[in-house]
Amino acid sequence: IAVGMATNVPPHNLGEVVDACVYMLRQWDRLEDVSVRDLMQFIKGPDFPTGGLVFRDNDSKDPQEYDDALTAAYATGRGKLTVRAKVHIESLGRGKNQIVIGEIPYQINKNGLIERIADLVRNERIDGISDLRDESDRQGLRIVIEVKSGVDPADVLKDLFKLTPLQTTFSVIMLALVDGEPRTLSLKQALRVYLEHRAEVVRRRSQYDLNRARERAHILQGLLIALSQLNLVIKIIRESESSDAARTALMERLNLSQAQATAILDMQLRRLAALEQIKLQDEFKELVQTIQYLEGLLASPAAMRKVIADELLEI
Repeated sequence: IAVGMATNVPPHNLGEVVDACVYMLRQWDRLEDVSVRDLMQFIKGPDFPTGGLVFRDNDSKDPQEYDDALTAAYATGRGKLTVRAKVHIESLGRGKNQIVIGEIPYQINKNGLIERIADLVRNERIDGISDLRDESDRQGLRIVIEVKSGVDPADVLKDLFKLTPLQTTFSVIMLALVDGEPRTLSLKQALRVYLEHRAEVVRRRSQYDLNRARERAHILQGLLIALSQLNLVIKIIRESESSDAARTALMERLNLSQAQATAILDMQLRRLAALEQIKLQDEFKELVQTIQYLEGLLASPAAMRKVIADELLEI
């Protein structure tokens, strides 16, 4: 038995979302006090790729709690937004005007919209239109509707909004899988879940890098011990019957681990050059600093939040 669920998260401006995330990270210790209106200082509303205007009309069920439908949608995770095309009226002189459409609502097909307007004119459901042209080019979308002389373009526009997809409704359903379960998220919850995910990514990445750095530092430590007692190392290897015997002898005489002893046996002769030894020492110093930084990062949630914020701002 299956249950069908729909999700419809509106697209947003990346810069605005990043600013809201950074604000939340800086207010993390008092996150309970952050309201939807605080976040809407940064996220003004959806940013549809085809443009258009979002009307913040007051049709929410509780007008006292939320100012308008957009605030209600962000606060509850569900709502309906009215989206209109962006239009302006140009005067052609001698009492003639034309309506120019520069942006259309999200998920509306331009050709389908033009056909719909043409059908309405043919069926005489809209009166006052003399010509309809698609002047779109590489510069952007431009649909021109010429209005007959003496006809008020505002009246024609009112009919167009009522009868065509120049005005549509976008249903906001902020449904997402959180820990394997479907949840309807408010704007604040959605951002918080994402930031918690980023924190987990940074933690796991830092732990991985720390483990690799410790392993490499451990090997370099063994190589530097061998270089500091080179004559003894050469003597041990020469006197050993096999590589296994040499490894065991190195571990016992120099107090090394198996990994360190193996690295010494695998070391190329060119590493004995003075410059190569300096390179190994420099690499070891860098690794020690990296290890200290990563240990400090993993021990400090505040430092991890700063890393998340810096990476978001870089985006």
